[in-house]
Amino acid sequence: MPLASGPTTLPPRVRLRTDTPGRSMSVTSLSHVPATHPAPAFRGRIGRDARSGHYAVPRRYRLHLTAACADGLRIAVAHSLLGLDDICPVTFLDPVPDCPDGGHSALRPLYEASAHRYSGAAVAPVLSDDWSGRIVSTHAADITRDLARHFGGGRPALYPCGAESETEAVERMGRGIAQAAQQAGSAGGDDVDRTAALERLLDTLGSLERWLVGRDCLIRDHLTAADIELWVALVQLDTVHRDHLDASAVQRIADHPTLWAYARRLTAHPAFGTHLDLDGIARRHHAHCRGLEAAGAAVQILDWASHTPRTS
Repeated sequence: MPLASGPTTLPPRVRLRTDTPGRSMSVTSLSHVPATHPAPAFRGRIGRDARSGHYAVPRRYRLHLTAACADGLRIAVAHSLLGLDDICPVTFLDPVPDCPDGGHSALRPLYEASAHRYSGAAVAPVLSDDWSGRIVSTHAADITRDLARHFGGGRPALYPCGAESETEAVERMGRGIAQAAQQAGSAGGDDVDRTAALERLLDTLGSLERWLVGRDCLIRDHLTAADIELWVALVQLDTVHRDHLDASAVQRIADHPTLWAYARRLTAHPAFGTHLDLDGIARRHHAHCRGLEAAGAAVQILDWASHTPRTS
């Protein structure tokens, strides 16, 4: 049954189906979420055979990531869930780019080899082709989908057949959570706008809270890309956006025990928690953010470090 209640002027809902007959959840976008990143410089795809140019061969491709950014964290978790360490190696970059334009100097040779006189920033994430020494893609969602579709055999599907609309809805919802949190903590604008953004955020968190009662995973009975999307959104909400919210707003956000228990449970999963670089997230945020720190910075929702799997 739909979880959101009361009148709404939000865009049309997208229904999330489950494997349980009779159970579904309506998700609404928090608002129209414009693109906040420049278009990817490269958007090649891994195909099924040699005709695609980039066909699926173990150890041909390499990922270049920083898990301190949301896109890199999503890809890193998916890579671990798929068990691709021996199939597609990963090079982890410093959380804070070392070039004035926001790029990584370590990626500059790849970018210059892939585009004549490339003058943009050499940003992560990158999927590169070790055979040619060039970039295949810098589009995070495409990278994750291609790894799952062409190298994920024998594992529970991250993108289950028939779940495309649900997964895309959760992706939009994750972007909406970030945007609403940013608006609610913005030093610019007025109190009315900030209050409205916070209420939109709380409405979505409340829907998720009710939906997750009695469920371990978001849209299926196993972990999917939708769970990765929601977990990363919650990580960003507590480790980045919280810093700019007042203490009462953070307390209202924290008042969703089922939702945060879900986040805590996923953090304890090795594929999730081992990639959680809290120090790197903080360094990256402080290097880029020009907003004012608010009282919410002192009100941590989860003790993420205590739930991260221990590594020997």
